[in-house]
Amino acid sequence: MTCFSCISSRRRAAKRYTEKKKGTFPPSIPHQDPSPQPHPISSSQQQSNENPRKTAAETTTNKAITSREGGDKNNIAGDSSNIAAQTFTFRELAAATKNFRQEYLLGEGGFGRVYKGRLDKTDQLVAVKQLDRNGLQGNREFLVEVLMLSFLHHQNLVSLIGYCADGEQRLLVYEYMQLGSLEDHLLDLPPNRCPLPWFTRMKIALQAAKGLEYLHNKANPPVIYRDLKSSNILLDKDYNTKLSDFGLAKLGPIGDKTHVSTRVMGTYGYCAPEYQRTGQLTVKSDVYSFGVVLLELITGKRAIDNRRGPEQQNLVTWAEPIFTEPGRFSELADPLLSDDFPKKSFNQAVAISAMCLQEDAPVRPLISDVVTALSCLQLQGDAGCSSPVSPPSPHLTAEIASKDRDRAVAEAIAWGTKSKHNSKI
Repeated sequence: MTCFSCISSRRRAAKRYTEKKKGTFPPSIPHQDPSPQPHPISSSQQQSNENPRKTAAETTTNKAITSREGGDKNNIAGDSSNIAAQTFTFRELAAATKNFRQEYLLGEGGFGRVYKGRLDKTDQLVAVKQLDRNGLQGNREFLVEVLMLSFLHHQNLVSLIGYCADGEQRLLVYEYMQLGSLEDHLLDLPPNRCPLPWFTRMKIALQAAKGLEYLHNKANPPVIYRDLKSSNILLDKDYNTKLSDFGLAKLGPIGDKTHVSTRVMGTYGYCAPEYQRTGQLTVKSDVYSFGVVLLELITGKRAIDNRRGPEQQNLVTWAEPIFTEPGRFSELADPLLSDDFPKKSFNQAVAISAMCLQEDAPVRPLISDVVTALSCLQLQGDAGCSSPVSPPSPHLTAEIASKDRDRAVAEAIAWGTKSKHNSKI
C-alpha cells in the first residue's frame, strides 16, 4: 500500500521542533508532521564526550521521553515514572535477531522490516522493527511512536519494550505476537489454510474497536490512530487483538476545536473521504477505517485489489449498493465461510460496517457505540480454525439475553438511520 502525498505542512510546528536546543516535543504537541527533509544532525552532535556511542538522535529520544512535565492536562500522561521503554544498543538487537537473519523475518512494509528476536538478558521473545533509512517512517515518526506507546497502555494496544537510536539506526522493540497480523490469516489465504471462523472474526473486530475506544475516549487528550488496517492488527496465540504501528498517530482536537488539520497520511482504501479531500482529521476518520476492516472481515477481500474486476477493485465502492438492499447482504459473505455463521449476526455486522462507512462523518457512530453493538454480536465461539463454529450455549441465548442483544443492536442501527436522515434535512 502507498501513502498519500502531502496536502499541507505544519511548517511552524516543524520549525519550533528544529529550534529546540533540547530536541524535545513541546509539552502539548507530542506529534508533529514530518517535513520533507530529515532533521539535520551536525557532525559535532554525532558523539558526546561522555559516551562516544551515544548519538544525538538517541539523546533527543531520551530527553523527549524523560522531560515531560507532570500534571499538564494536555499531556497523554502526566507521570513520567510510568514510562518503561528501555534503550538498546544496535549490537544487542543484532544479537537478538542473529544478525537479522532472513529466517527471522516476520514482515516487511514501507517503514522497513520486522524480525523475531530473543533478548539475551531476559530470554524474552520480541519483535524488532528496523526502520528503512529511505522508507516512509522518518526520525519524527520514530519519536512519535516511542512517545505514544510509552504513555498509552491498554490490553488492545501492542506494548513497546524499548528502542535503539545508535548512529543512523532506528529500531523499535515490541512484545511478540505469535500469530502475526490479521492480514496473514484473513486475506489471500493459500488453499491449505483454514479460514477464520465467524465468531473469531467478530472477536477480533470487537477487540480492535476497544483499542480505538481507549485512544478516543480514555487518552487525554484523545489520540487519532490514523493508520488502522488489517496489517496493523496483531494477534496472539488465542486470537486476542492488539493495534500496532503508531508512527502516524495524532493528538485529536481539544476544547472548541472540531478537527485537526494535517497532511494526508495513511493507506489508500482505508482513509476517510473527507480526510482525503480536506486534510481535516477527526476521531470519525478512524471509525471509517474501522468500517473498512470490518468489511474485510465480513468478505475476506482486500480493501483495494487490482486483480479483481473493475467494479470490485475498491471494496467499499463495490459494497455500497449492497448496503442499501438487506436482501443482498449474503453477497458480501466470504465464500470460505461456506455459510457457516448465524444469519442474524452476519446481517447486523454488515449494518454496523455500513454505518461506519457513511460518506458524511457526522453520521458515523462513535467508536463507543460500535463497541456496544459488536459486544452484542460477539457470542460464545471457539477461536482458531481447528474448532467448528458452534451455536451459542443455551445459557447465553436465554430469552431475556436474546431480547437485550436484539434491542441494543436495533437501537444502534436505528440511531445510524436517524442520524443519516437528519443530516439530509
